[in-house]
Parts: sequence; structure tokens; C-alpha cells
Amino acid sequence: MKDQTRQILIHISAIIGFLSLAFIPFFQGKSNELFNPLAGREFFGYGLLIIIFYFNYCVLVPRLYFSKRYVLYFFAIIFVYLAFRQSGSFIIEQNEFLNRSPHQMVGKSMPPPPPMFESGERPTPPPHEHQPEGDVFIDVNQKIFPFLVVIFFSLILRVSSRWRETEREKMNAELSYLKAQINPHFLFNTLNSIYSLAIMKSDETPTAVVKLSGMMRYVLSEATTDFVSLEKEIVYIKNYIDLQKIRFGESISLDFSINGITNGKQIAPLILISFIENAFKHGINAEEDSVIKIKIDITAEELFLNVFNKKVAVHISEENKSGLGVENTRNRLELLYPKRHKLSIFDTEKDYLVELSIVL
Repeated sequence: MKDQTRQILIHISAIIGFLSLAFIPFFQGKSNELFNPLAGREFFGYGLLIIIFYFNYCVLVPRLYFSKRYVLYFFAIIFVYLAFRQSGSFIIEQNEFLNRSPHQMVGKSMPPPPPMFESGERPTPPPHEHQPEGDVFIDVNQKIFPFLVVIFFSLILRVSSRWRETEREKMNAELSYLKAQINPHFLFNTLNSIYSLAIMKSDETPTAVVKLSGMMRYVLSEATTDFVSLEKEIVYIKNYIDLQKIRFGESISLDFSINGITNGKQIAPLILISFIENAFKHGINAEEDSVIKIKIDITAEELFLNVFNKKVAVHISEENKSGLGVENTRNRLELLYPKRHKLSIFDTEKDYLVELSIVL
């Protein structure tokens, strides 16, 4: 809504500025009257150009140019120009008629006729006194340049707008596809965790179900938008980590900390969880020394995520080995935070480290 309002204000300002060009002679001191016949004629011409601009922008380009009917579009432009030229000629002729009307001659004496030569012939009048048609033709054709500029400018703007709309639709479709891939991956992991608790008949199973319910509610309601409250995203991450604590208990060394204020900040949903999920997927084995460190620092303008896990021997299916969640998150970062994030991944034989900074 704000973007539409801004576009409307820009168009209104451009129209007012364009129409004001008709009064340039007055501001330059070439005319003593602001509303004079010349200014009125120019004002009418600029008004026609504005109508032609929006006619080409809203009708001809969408219906003919985008439909690849280029020949028909070309002839339509020629027809519009001829109509524009005829309108300009009509206004000029009307102005000349009014200037020559008897109402303007009341109280004024007619200029004396030019003297005759001895042969009885009168001298030929200067060209400008008997060729008003030529003046009309020149005045109208001087408009062909602004006419072409208006046509070209409206065409470029419409094509550019169409391109932006296409890119926006493409990005939204890609983001929806990426989210659709992330959500089943999350559901599989969390349900697998609760299944393990149920097998062990853990007393923490009801708590885990409640936390999973809250997480699923967040994914289905909040995470469907482009941006969510950072506070809710952090709660989602906490619930996920709590589920992992319930599942693995003391078998892992887990260091999780959050520093900073989340109020009033927004972030793309599920943009951090993939790195945290990846740490638990590759860093937990009850028979080995499992170490996971997760740190989130929040400043006034940026968020820093640091995820470290020691690599252990784990059995991972071929589907999960592909690193789909991390790769999708990398793509989402490129789409949602272009030139506003920095992602560094250090993958060695013994450990795995992710360092991410996002300008909120």
C-alpha cells in the first residue's frame, strides 16, 4: 500500500511539473501575462502529451506490444500522432481566428493600405503576412520530438515495470518452493525426535509434544510470510533446541546462548534453523564426545549466528546427506538479503563451523 501511494504521488508530481513547462515564457520574462494565448496553447499541447503517455502506457503497450503485434502497434502510434497533430492544428487555427475577430478590433483604426507604385501595383506583402499556414505547419511539427520522447519513455517504463513484476513473481515462486522443501525436512526431524522419546517411554514426551505443537503452529501461521518477529523466531529456535535436549539429555555437550534485544526487529522465517539442525544431524553420537555450540548475538542493526559442532560418526540417509536445508537457506539469503548478509562455512575433517551475519 505504501509503495502504491508513493507511485501515485510521483506520477502526480511529474504531471504538475510537466504542465508547468507551458509557463516558462512568463517566468523568463518573455511574456507579461501568466495566462496568455501562447501559454494556453502550450498548456493544451502538454496536456495532450500526458494523455498520449498514459494511453500508450496503459492500453497500447499491454494490448499490442506485449502481445507481439508489433506492426499493429506501429500503425497505432502513427494514428495517435496524426490525431495529436490535427488537434494542435485546430487549436492554432482557433487562436488565429480569435486574434482576427472583430471583437478585438473595436476602438482600433485599421492600418492604412500600403502605397502603390507609379504603375498602379501595390508592393508584395512580407511572407509572414500571408503565410499563416506555414507557421501552423512548423508549430505542429515541432511537437514530433516531444511526442516521440513521450512514446519512447512510456514504452520503456511499461517494459521495465513488466520486467520487475516478472522478477518479483519468479522470486516469490522460488521462495515458496524453498519453504516447501524446508518444512517437510523440519517435520521429519522433529517427529523422529519425539518417536525416539516415545520408544524410550520418557516422561518428557508430553512436553515434547506441546513444544512441537507450538513449533508447527508457528510454521503454518507465522512462517508463511516474508518476514516475522525476531522474538518469535528465537522462541522457535529455543523450542527446537529444548526438544533436542529432551531427546539426548546429558549425552551431548551443548552450549546455547542469546545476547541482545529482539524487540522491534524482524527476520525472514526459518532462515537460521537449517544451520542449527545441521549441527545436531552431524554432531551427535552417544558413543563419542559430542560438542555443539550455538551463539546468537543481536545488535541494533545486525544479527550474528555462530554454530559449531564436532564431527562424529553418524548414520545419515542419502536424502539427508545432500545438505538440502543448508543449500536452500543459502539461496534464500541471496534472495532476501542481497548484499546484506555474509555467510562463511568452515568444513574440516574434525569439525564444522558456520558464521552468519545479517543486516536486519
